[in-house]
Amino acid sequence: MNEHILIALPHPDDESFGAAGLIALSRQKGIPVTYACGTLGEMGRNMGSPLFANRETLPSIRKRELEDACEALDIQDLRMLGLRDKTLEFEDEEHLANIIEKIVNDINPSLVVTFYPGYGVHPDHDAFGAAVIRALKRKPISERPVTYGIAISSNRIEEIGEPDVGINIISVADVKLKALKAHRSQTEGMLKQMEEGLLKNNPMMMEWFEKEYFWTYKWSD
Repeated sequence: MNEHILIALPHPDDESFGAAGLIALSRQKGIPVTYACGTLGEMGRNMGSPLFANRETLPSIRKRELEDACEALDIQDLRMLGLRDKTLEFEDEEHLANIIEKIVNDINPSLVVTFYPGYGVHPDHDAFGAAVIRALKRKPISERPVTYGIAISSNRIEEIGEPDVGINIISVADVKLKALKAHRSQTEGMLKQMEEGLLKNNPMMMEWFEKEYFWTYKWSD
């Protein structure tokens, strides 16, 4: 199988926080990356720091930020799915799975990255991750791509164990930072603190740009 990565996440900036290093390293190797982004994150609470957005302008701002982040990451196949932010948990599960299945059938990915259902903290994260898993389960086990879950809940280690994939991203840390900076409305205030922490060699801040961790989804039909 030819390599092709599908990043399937619900919000602009999910890709930059959770998988920018993996994406950048893959693109350096010439591996195609498709990003299926569920929403425009139009219900996000942050409006810039200092303030420059409002509820009416935020959707178009976040759309542009998403495009800028994809340019920074060299993602050349961005698919904006047009779903409504903060409502994915109420969407019909089969409908969401149908949307993902069409993309999977179109690109035949060798690797899928999404939120690990139940461990994404945000209801949209969990609902979208569950839809991805539902779509992939429609294939025979032997035909399913390797699937990495992003888990961020506080109980993740206790319940699903240590991550079995750890990727050294130091060589592309600058790319990850550039992608995060593209999402200005959401990240500007946070990144000021991050950059200060990096200058002070704060271990927690440094790890953001040293490694990315994933949990390989274990199929159990």
